Amino acid sequence: MNHEPQPLSDAAIAQLRSDLLAGAYTLEAVTSRLGSAALAGLVRNSSTPVARALAGRSDAQADLIRLWLLALPVPARRVRTLLAGVDDLVAAGLLATDGDEVRAVVELKPYGDDSFAGWICADPTPLDGRLVQPRPDFVLGASPASTTLAQLIPRDGVTSALDLGTGCGIQALHLAEHCQRIVATDLNPRALELARITLGLAGVDAELRLGSLYEPVAGDTFDLIVTNPPYVMTPPDASGLVYREGTELADGLMRRVVSEAGARLNEGGTLIVLGNWAITAQPWDERLSTWIPDGCDALVLQREVLDPFEYVELWLADAGLAGTSDYQRRYAEWLDYFAGLGIEAVGMGWLAVRKSGREQPERRFEEWPHAVHQPVAEAFADFFDAVTEARRPEAELLAGFWRRHEGVVVETIGRPGESDPQHLVLRQQYGFGRALEPGTALAAVFGACDGDLALGTLIDAVAAILEVDTDALRAEVVTGVRLLIAEGYLLAA
Repeated sequence: MNHEPQPLSDAAIAQLRSDLLAGAYTLEAVTSRLGSAALAGLVRNSSTPVARALAGRSDAQADLIRLWLLALPVPARRVRTLLAGVDDLVAAGLLATDGDEVRAVVELKPYGDDSFAGWICADPTPLDGRLVQPRPDFVLGASPASTTLAQLIPRDGVTSALDLGTGCGIQALHLAEHCQRIVATDLNPRALELARITLGLAGVDAELRLGSLYEPVAGDTFDLIVTNPPYVMTPPDASGLVYREGTELADGLMRRVVSEAGARLNEGGTLIVLGNWAITAQPWDERLSTWIPDGCDALVLQREVLDPFEYVELWLADAGLAGTSDYQRRYAEWLDYFAGLGIEAVGMGWLAVRKSGREQPERRFEEWPHAVHQPVAEAFADFFDAVTEARRPEAELLAGFWRRHEGVVVETIGRPGESDPQHLVLRQQYGFGRALEPGTALAAVFGACDGDLALGTLIDAVAAILEVDTDALRAEVVTGVRLLIAEGYLLAA
């Protein structure tokens, strides 16, 4: 007889944490024990390297790894010596008993970064090529998308934050490092319960609210909103996987996440979104520009473009349908759905929106498949701050003192044996890793920007060296300087 899982009490969560620590089931200890080869196997969803690393061992840590990471059955008598609250964990649906063995229903994975360590409570990732169709209320654990999103999140000047669509609670863990107040929402009740366990194990306080999009926070505003929403564009009545699919037409859910954020942001607040969008006959940047709320700056980077076939195959495999009898039918339905909506491709990337209140907001949409220097959170924050600096009146700009970002290097390209290079490139070894070919005059001015002399004085000096008209050079260089400031090559001294 099946029973509804009972929520794990706060006391039971505290006991579980104590037992995990007692068994050395922590990120540092497990990483040290397994070694790089076994850990790399887990990244490939292969359990064999870990199983071999633990072969013949039945100590507490080995059994906890088998139980929570590999989803292997472990003798009940051994589990009860490791976990004082086995009955509570079974009642909560985290463990299941099968005769004299216990197996984990969820994955409890050590997780952390340089400043914190905890555990992620989520549904297991299928290992060793097993085809498993996720349950409709599946809760995804730490994924490449969620870890990337964590690297996009600004850390400074944030008091209150909204984790929109929290899932397993991974973003709330990161937000707790620098936010006083966190609200985490999800429309999946099971996700909120597993997030409560994730956060409870880490001692993180957050307000967990059930509901869709911004409904649970109507009337609230935040300094920061972060989200990796269920952005997968599927036909109606597709898989029903709430962790990845909304009910809006095409990319309507992504549009709502962005367009409705203005009302939920404080002045100066920032929205960070990782997701995808439809590419149609209308240029993608024109489509997405209509999503940005009034009075908001935006920086949108399209990191990758998939054709419909690639996109559908990716998500059919994610749903565990590859190799099933339903695969071709679902494939055809999905392609027909895209064709009917005029979706020619799908863009995937990052959106950052800042509520600046400008009458003429800064809106930039870029194809950016290039390598970046993670974390890029600071680069997003710096971009929005630099807009104000780059828009200074010309007289103020010329009177200002500027310095080169220390992470900029100069590259020269030329033919062997020639005295002068054919090209001179400024390249950022930080943030978005931008590169720019400035030209002779702008390069000379940039090279002289060390914060000691005003920009106008530097331009006059370069004009004298190049023996050109000062006014003409100033008109040419000021435009370039504004770009260098906006893109983070030059900083106010």
